[in-house]
Amino acid sequence: MADDVDDPTRPLWRAAQAFRIATVLYAVGTQVQVTSDGHHTRPTLSWALIGVLVAWSLVATVALAAGRRRQQVVIADHVVAVLLMYASRLVSDESWWTSHQTLPTTLWVTNAVLSTAVLWGPWGGMGSGLLLGLLSLHVTHDLGRVLQDSTVPVMVTAGLTMGVAASAARRANEQLAEAVRIRAATAERERLAREVHDGVLQVLALMRRRGAGASGEIGELARLAGEQEQALRVLLSEQAAPTQGSGGLVDLRRHLRAVVSSEVEVSAPASAVLVPRHVADGLEGAVRTVLANVDRHAGPDARAFVLVEDLPGEVVVTVRDDGVGIDPGRLAAAEAEGRMGVSKSIRGRVEELGGQALLETAPGEGTEWELRVPLAGS
Repeated sequence: MADDVDDPTRPLWRAAQAFRIATVLYAVGTQVQVTSDGHHTRPTLSWALIGVLVAWSLVATVALAAGRRRQQVVIADHVVAVLLMYASRLVSDESWWTSHQTLPTTLWVTNAVLSTAVLWGPWGGMGSGLLLGLLSLHVTHDLGRVLQDSTVPVMVTAGLTMGVAASAARRANEQLAEAVRIRAATAERERLAREVHDGVLQVLALMRRRGAGASGEIGELARLAGEQEQALRVLLSEQAAPTQGSGGLVDLRRHLRAVVSSEVEVSAPASAVLVPRHVADGLEGAVRTVLANVDRHAGPDARAFVLVEDLPGEVVVTVRDDGVGIDPGRLAAAEAEGRMGVSKSIRGRVEELGGQALLETAPGEGTEWELRVPLAGS
């Protein structure tokens, strides 16, 4: 299978194959030095084995760099490495292979460890390093020196290091792909929201406004249009503010603009006001209740305004209307009658978030709710 251009470990594969080429040169150089000194009892066989090493290295380099059958090549890499290590006993006497590194050199054997680490991560790399390191010591009858010899620690460390790098590359690639996906989905949602807002929501709002107070079918149609407008705004609010990062933050501006009526003016900072999702949900519910009270009690000509402020350590949402205001004692009377809209839906929601809801009103002076919520860690 051809190498995927989006493979995040591709640079590591190429680096590993550059290392493989260097180790081949080192193995050949070691063979020249050894045979020139006459230490191999079968120099012809040793050269033949070095030829196998070179040929296999070329095959593995091309296949792994190109992404062809990597699993099979990595497994074969281990088989070739093990066979060459044990072949050390065929080309020299015991006095030599018990006191020197194996025929293909420890450095060349590490190629199989690095490839395993890139393919299967740190655990695979460490397992491969431990296996080949112990087999290398077994070839020299030196297993008793596992703790003193550096072969096993070096191979395990190489596998761990390369494996961690490969895993980090894959995680970074996944996070980038997720960010791109979220950005594309957000852009599409915003486009749909604009189209819905400019078309369907405005028509529903017009029907609700024109039919308000009418009787018969016209009044019922206006009521249904208002319900559908509100339901559609809630749906848009759920889609308009995707989580951003591991903190689960959402943009409060977008959250509120998607749920308030097109007749309500929302003023907010130019940059995103990022708050935890539960804070945005709580403030949304409180603002919805305030605006519902404006529709019911502020008068037919009342206008509402929403102001969002991103202050140090807290976020403040102010909802103001220019309606008839609230008479003194009216809220207390409503609560005594069991109507808990203000105490539960507004103050209760904000207090659950650790904040406070402040009310300023007077007959004929309109009403202003100031919802202040602290942001931890700000």
